[in-house]
Amino acid sequence: MRSAMDPWRRRQLGFVVLSAMWSLASAVTRYSIPEEIPVGTVIANIATDLGLDAHSLLERKVKLDHIHSKKYLEINEKTGELFIAEKIDREYLCPAKTSSFCFLKMDVIIESPIRIFNIELEIMDINDNAPQFRRERIPLDISESATPGERFSLTNAVDADVGENSIETYYLSDSDTFTIEIQSGSDGTKYVDLVLKASLDREKQAVHTLTLSAVDGGVPARSGTASLIVQVLDINDNAPQFDRQVYSVDLIENAPIGTLIMQLNATDLDEGVNAEVIYSFTLYTSEKTQEKFSLDPSSGEIRVKDMIDFEEVKSFEMYVEAKDKAVNPLSGQCKILVFITDLNDNHPEITIKSFQSSIKENDPVGTVIAVISVSDRDSGDNGKVVLSIHNAEILPFALNKSSEDFLELIVTESIDRELKNSYDITLYVTDRGTPPLTDNETISLTIQDVNDNAPTFPQSFYTIHLMENNEPGALLASLTAHDPDLHENQYIVYFIIEKEIANTSMSMLFSINPENGNLYALRTFDYEREKEFLFHIEARDSGLPPLSNNMTVHIIILDQNDNAPLIVSPWRPQGAVIEEVIPRSSDKGSLVTKVIALDADSMQNSRITYQFLQITDTTLFSLDQYNGEIRTTRMFSYRDPRHQRLVIIARDNGDPPRSATVTIKISTVEQVVTQFTETTEVPIEYDLFTDLNLYLLIGLGSVLFLLLITILVIIVLKCQEPKPSQAAPQGRNSIISQRNSSTIADSTLISSDAYWYSLFLAETRKGKVVVRQPLPDGTGFIVSSIPGSATLTETSASRSSTLQESSSDLP
Repeated sequence: MRSAMDPWRRRQLGFVVLSAMWSLASAVTRYSIPEEIPVGTVIANIATDLGLDAHSLLERKVKLDHIHSKKYLEINEKTGELFIAEKIDREYLCPAKTSSFCFLKMDVIIESPIRIFNIELEIMDINDNAPQFRRERIPLDISESATPGERFSLTNAVDADVGENSIETYYLSDSDTFTIEIQSGSDGTKYVDLVLKASLDREKQAVHTLTLSAVDGGVPARSGTASLIVQVLDINDNAPQFDRQVYSVDLIENAPIGTLIMQLNATDLDEGVNAEVIYSFTLYTSEKTQEKFSLDPSSGEIRVKDMIDFEEVKSFEMYVEAKDKAVNPLSGQCKILVFITDLNDNHPEITIKSFQSSIKENDPVGTVIAVISVSDRDSGDNGKVVLSIHNAEILPFALNKSSEDFLELIVTESIDRELKNSYDITLYVTDRGTPPLTDNETISLTIQDVNDNAPTFPQSFYTIHLMENNEPGALLASLTAHDPDLHENQYIVYFIIEKEIANTSMSMLFSINPENGNLYALRTFDYEREKEFLFHIEARDSGLPPLSNNMTVHIIILDQNDNAPLIVSPWRPQGAVIEEVIPRSSDKGSLVTKVIALDADSMQNSRITYQFLQITDTTLFSLDQYNGEIRTTRMFSYRDPRHQRLVIIARDNGDPPRSATVTIKISTVEQVVTQFTETTEVPIEYDLFTDLNLYLLIGLGSVLFLLLITILVIIVLKCQEPKPSQAAPQGRNSIISQRNSSTIADSTLISSDAYWYSLFLAETRKGKVVVRQPLPDGTGFIVSSIPGSATLTETSASRSSTLQESSSDLP
């Protein structure tokens, strides 16, 4: 954006050095321009001067400070050009003429990342103001007694410009009586005095009318004029005199109104009216000074008239004239310098130049949160300030001085949002005055979450007990994990880690709700087939990248009494009556038969007890409730019937209990038969190939085949291991070795379920009957085998063998 300039402006701008001086010590970029350049004029390319990429200024958000609520300059964010946004009047910006230099200091603030550059713009004066006298008509009374060479102070002209463009000289119109003399003050101001060249004769000329011109040094020069009216008075030859020409006074700022500064005393050697003095401010005393101080014309007391602020004006100059009351009064002048002493009456100020209201919890140490500047309008120790953080010892932040005028608020420790998600940081600034003044500013900082926490379960291992024959879809447990992160970082999804059991995927057996972690059973379980499951559950959050954790689930299937006992000895077709033959000469305690029942359940549900349900003669037979042995309680008599009918019930220990019954018909014979001994084998009527037994053998044969393969693999692996130096303890290994023997007739072992089924199938194939009975105390089982033989007849001789019993602990 450029605007057209008239040729004179072009020449002015051509003479101005538009330079960017980069100082390593001060880090300030300085430009010089003449005042009143047209709006839109490009001063320089600030991107080039600051070493920045002009194409990135828009993205990095570059901005300039406002000065006196006005924005004199603006930056083109596309090209990086610095141009005039508002007309600049040097006389408005720098009204004080104590210095010919006028600077605008600004900060160029660039965000993303934060950088601040200091710019000084020197406003060069142009000759745009003509000298002006405060009065167009200057009256001056001069006594005719004035001697040649006497000087009379005249009102000097005022030029708002400075330097060469300020007043350079004065000219007086042609006169034989008067001339002027020009003097320069310490600040370069030109003062003009009227000098009498020849004696005055009021009778010849009572009034002298002269023209006083003031000309500045600009190109082209400008001028202003005033009429000087000199009135010649009659003789009053003594003027009032002060005891000194210059007075110096110190005054504390904010002094109460009416405070006496000093009392002037001018003396006049004349008498009467010519000796009476009146005090007044001369025209050299500025209007602003006259607003702050009052002068009593009679007493000469100078008092405070208005509040005085050191930060506005640090000193005042007053020019006082003492004039007598003669017809032709004479006057004397003095100068009073009032120096203002600073008080600590201004609070320090905190300015937040740049601030980001939120940071991530994983932002590194040293991250800049804010750029801060502090200031105090007072001077000396009253203007020296110290900035600190309230409770800095418990906050992970600190202040770091980045330059002479700025401090950075930075992160000093790692921040964890899960411990604290926001901070209110209070900044305190204190000056070094007496008493000190303070100010504070509080900024709020929000900590943004990152996915730095994995989901966690309350416990790493869950044990769930599930009763067999459960309903499919039953809720097993709610496995909920916790994630302290926020939003998507805490949204948890649950998975079952896939694992196959017997070619069955775990996800076909169990299901977990991915949203709430509810675990369900997908099908009904049978304790006799599956006793436990072990798998893992994974909880994964939705962060990026996601974090996960897992836990182990152990599901134990509990047994129900869902299998009734099965009577396997003495064997009979379903519903048939068992017939047994016993000599009538049997002794008391003779073994008649042994009832053996099996139960596919476990523990209490498989512990079987035997009882008589029906019996012909309760005094003749006894039944062992634990091993099922039926023995005679006395010898037979001639009165006892030849045939006895017994109904035995085998009942398990479940709740509710299940049972099976068998009917045994016992016939007595008179022939002398060999007594049963515990070492004699007795053939048992046992039909291996009934329909029920055939199906049973086919099913159990399949299971046996798989078990034998497993046992064979285990034996091969064991054979490859080095033999131990000591004899192996009795346990599962010794039982397996017994399992592989060719015959186990007339032996009794306590075995595990796997061993029992394997033994049952193996011995059944050999034509033997294998039974398992629980011990009365519930500590194990009795496993027994009975050799099979041809079908018994009532007339054939029979032998019985009493099963030997032995017991050992379960593996």
